[in-house]
Amino acid sequence: MHPALSVIVFTTASGAGYGALVGLAVFGALGLLPATPGLGIVAFGLALGLITAGLLASTFHLGRPERAWRAFSQWRSSWLSREGVASSVTYLPALGFAFGWVWLGDNRGVWALLGLLAALGALATLVCTGMIYASLKPVARWHNRWVVPGYLALGLMSGAVLLDALARLSGHATDALTLSALVLIGLGALIKLGYWRSIDHTAAPSTPATATGLPSPVRLLDAPHTEENYLLREMGFRIARKHAAKLRRIALAAGFAAPFVLAWLALLLGGWAGALASLIAVPAVALGVAVERWLFFAEARHTVMLYYGASAA
Repeated sequence: MHPALSVIVFTTASGAGYGALVGLAVFGALGLLPATPGLGIVAFGLALGLITAGLLASTFHLGRPERAWRAFSQWRSSWLSREGVASSVTYLPALGFAFGWVWLGDNRGVWALLGLLAALGALATLVCTGMIYASLKPVARWHNRWVVPGYLALGLMSGAVLLDALARLSGHATDALTLSALVLIGLGALIKLGYWRSIDHTAAPSTPATATGLPSPVRLLDAPHTEENYLLREMGFRIARKHAAKLRRIALAAGFAAPFVLAWLALLLGGWAGALASLIAVPAVALGVAVERWLFFAEARHTVMLYYGASAA
């Protein structure tokens, strides 16, 4: 599948924003993050800013962006519509939680409840985003049990790394937050490795024979089109195996290994050295997740390509 930049920006940016929002809600409710205006303004500004930027970027992938509002009406059957509804509803408790934190200096009681409701909305949105792809049976590498856990883990992981850096830079470091980031990085790496192992060792469910209903072997005599068309551009993207392997190593190194080591250093060093280590981890995670998400699209194979000469999908 063609890796569209708008969708990559959407899933990485909004994932980090929702992850940070969950962290603010949980650690605020537990009393591990103080409701100081400085931390609140920066943290909520980045979290809600990333979410909004990601959602706006996603509209550029639509054929008619001005009609994006119509997607909300299909929530009964469409995961894309459910994602839109969940993301919109999440803003209400999130803004209320931010108001209590920033303006009133309180993240307990009713404000904590609003935060937890926002966290539930954030988790629901991440699940809906993952299900947009996991529900597509024509793309076997997306119709996979690892996809939704992967979207959840990577969103929470990148959000935790971002929030840990903000907490340390503002002088409100908490070991529990850093440890949660470490756990989520490890969990994200395991899920990503499990996904790659699954798509590498699972036989493609569709072949030209199953697609046409003809006895095997089936081979293409003439291409359906003489020139490139929409299907070939969007669904016929291919990446060489050696390039995919190299990009996987980059994703693992930048998105998981480097942030894990840096988070440990932040935990051990503390102070400004720890804050610097946690700050460096933020762009590392962003790069790693962006590469991982690019591969997620580039390695996918749509069943329609069987009619264009592909041997399996």
